[in-house]
Amino acid sequence: MRAARDKRETGPANRDTMAAPKKSPLTSLYDDIRCACRDGLHVLRREGPSQVQFWFIALFVGTAAGFAALGFRLGIAALQKALYGAEDLHKLHTFAQTLPWYWILAIPILGGLAVGLILTRFTDDGSVRSVADVIEGAALHEGRVELKEGLASALASLITLSSGGSSGREGPVVHLAAVISTWVSDRMNASGITARDLLGCAVAGAVSASFNAPIAGALFALEVVLRHFAVHAFAPIAIASVAGTLVSRLQFGDITEFSLPADGALRFYAELPAFMILGLVSGLVAVILMKSVFWADDLGDWVQERTRMPGWLRPAVAGAMLGGLANVYPHIIGVGYETTSAALTGQLAFWAAAVFVVVKIMAVAITMAGRMGGGIFSPSLMVGALAGLAFGHVATGIFPNASGSETLYALAGMGAVAAAVLGAPISTTLIVFELTGDWQTGLAVMVAVSLSTALASRMVDRSFFLTLLERRNVHLAAGPQAYLLATVGCGRVMRAKDDMPDADLETSWELIEQGIYIDGNATLERAMPIFERANVPYLPVVTLGGEDEPPELWGAVYQVDALKAFNRKLSETAAEEHS
Repeated sequence: MRAARDKRETGPANRDTMAAPKKSPLTSLYDDIRCACRDGLHVLRREGPSQVQFWFIALFVGTAAGFAALGFRLGIAALQKALYGAEDLHKLHTFAQTLPWYWILAIPILGGLAVGLILTRFTDDGSVRSVADVIEGAALHEGRVELKEGLASALASLITLSSGGSSGREGPVVHLAAVISTWVSDRMNASGITARDLLGCAVAGAVSASFNAPIAGALFALEVVLRHFAVHAFAPIAIASVAGTLVSRLQFGDITEFSLPADGALRFYAELPAFMILGLVSGLVAVILMKSVFWADDLGDWVQERTRMPGWLRPAVAGAMLGGLANVYPHIIGVGYETTSAALTGQLAFWAAAVFVVVKIMAVAITMAGRMGGGIFSPSLMVGALAGLAFGHVATGIFPNASGSETLYALAGMGAVAAAVLGAPISTTLIVFELTGDWQTGLAVMVAVSLSTALASRMVDRSFFLTLLERRNVHLAAGPQAYLLATVGCGRVMRAKDDMPDADLETSWELIEQGIYIDGNATLERAMPIFERANVPYLPVVTLGGEDEPPELWGAVYQVDALKAFNRKLSETAAEEHS
């Protein structure tokens, strides 16, 4: 009986237990870590990260953005070397002069064709995403950008910069970093402030890794993307910026992008008026650069509409124009650091610098109007250095005894044009210093930067990016009071039809017959002008049917509720910016 009982006790359940394989220590450790990460993610999604946790998340995001920037830069170098065969990519245009003309023409055409096919397939408008979209995401979309379109834009910009497109790499890198922060925010279910801070961390890490400029990377994220200097955001953004810089320095070392001659010191304070004039000239040059891009884009739209050109062909046509221009002026190929370095070291005569300014502006306008991708910061550095050098030749020629080196004017012009284009005088000044390693000429650079930014901001909507958004009817340049209404949907402040008095229901149908109503999917940005024009206390909220179907009444937006919602948004924004 005991044997039978023992046999029963080793029945199917016990046999299953005995048959289960024993986990190895490594497998058990992996399961424990996976469970801890899963539980931690649930806590983050439910309660949000604590301050210390957020610093570690910022470190991760900054590191990831730094590797993305590094990979983007190395990808451009590898593809550019494969296409042009240049051994030293810092002397690309010198090597391109030795290539057959048909090859210089064919490379950007093929690159433009690839870009057109990618953007047509993965975006709804055939345009690359840029820094302007990151700024819009921070202000209007809970710190988030488009994921699929962002990855496609990064690939398109990589091809553009590798195949002769005349633009910069900072715009695609910034948006690629924003894609990373958006993915992390989605995993965490991050709210507005947390997601925006993560976005700033990613941008700081990408910019600092791209330019080996940790101070400027942090300030760029605050000044350009978040557009405030809140204390609560500074620590995590600084951590992310340092992390991005470390990624860059592990690959390239602690080196500056440009090397300056030793005689770049300011001779006399009497020379400062010349730098004030240079600031005004640089502001005008920056405005010409920006408006050339917008004018060329409008012209491209008109040509495409009149000729019924398919969208995927537009970048290839722009590539053909760039290839023809590059056969005469190979200096426009790619980012243009070789020509920028030549300007900063005074290797170009006056007429060469002046002509290259015009040619580079043409090339940038063609590239961007052709929807080829890339950013505008590096081109503005090149245009600014060339314009500053040309101005320096004139200034030192007229007052040789009271002037320093013309290369100092090139440095100041580089910062002045770039600051006016970005609308970011603080971070751009620091980027120039960190790119060159020259902190002794700060007085001249700051004078030129301040005046160029002040002048250009009055001739465009603050900056290139904000003007680009204004052209899309996204009003961020005027401040929160102008764009916060667009963040509140009418459905969020609507009183349902069942909560309205009978008199209001009857009046609502009378207003609908007069054409005074608001669509349920609209925002308060559209509703408030109707309130002001119609002088009514509320607007019916309707859903429009077909031609023969009457509109369906859902409720009404009362002006007092709209004003309360707007006031709450203003208060939240002020609290975030001053926290």
